[in-house]
Amino acid sequence: MFGLVIGSFLTVVVRRLPVMLERAWRSEVEAAMPEATRPAADPYPKRFNLAVPRSACPHCKHVLRAWENIPVISYLALRGRCSACGARVSPRYPLTELATAALAALSLYAYGPVWAGLAAFGLCATLLAAGLIDYDTRYLPDVLTLPLLWAGLIVNFGAGGFVTLHDAVTGAIAGYLFLWCVYWLFKLARGVEGMGYGDFKLLAAIGAWLGWAPLGQVVLIAAVAGAAFGIVATWCRRMRFEEPQPFGPFLGAGGAITLFVGTPLYALLG
Repeated sequence: MFGLVIGSFLTVVVRRLPVMLERAWRSEVEAAMPEATRPAADPYPKRFNLAVPRSACPHCKHVLRAWENIPVISYLALRGRCSACGARVSPRYPLTELATAALAALSLYAYGPVWAGLAAFGLCATLLAAGLIDYDTRYLPDVLTLPLLWAGLIVNFGAGGFVTLHDAVTGAIAGYLFLWCVYWLFKLARGVEGMGYGDFKLLAAIGAWLGWAPLGQVVLIAAVAGAAFGIVATWCRRMRFEEPQPFGPFLGAGGAITLFVGTPLYALLG
């Protein structure tokens, strides 16, 4: 139940955080522009954050009532449609809630009802939100990746962490430098950027939580999953062959899988 509630909140974060960040960037740019050349205001309300305004249908602006905000149950009761206009509601909302609930259950099963279990769920929930935002916008916000990195160092600061503080610091450094090197090698070889700086920070954050040793497996899982997704999406004509795809969702998946199952690929390769 806790996971379902947090999952419902994550759907708000995924939808609203990119808009909030874009607004902040736009206001900085427009402040330096002559007033006559400033673009028109965006369609969102003036006060727009994670708390207000209340959730509403994007088609008819019907404000959702309390019973329409119950995770998963409301979606099933309404048969995936708005109660006012009948417009279809994306199934990604209940799927995100169910995925978050599954991650909460896995964290509880793997680590128990202790601090480590709650921390593991916090890591997974943040990875899920960051991955969905990256999938939608091709951007990994610093407001998610950098606090996640510091949180990993804090969790591993004393006894009861996932790795030693030394391994956590080394993992953060190794995670960032590894993808940074891949970025520059690809740019020197092809003349184009192969990934964004947000990917460096996300892998650094995963390294701060899990240490340096599992990073090879995390990147391998992400690369294989990303390649498989790209092939299937191209074959289904959901994307063009040359179209860039986000790497953050697959890094997050690799980090979550490694968190729960350890590093069995090392045993297979050995």
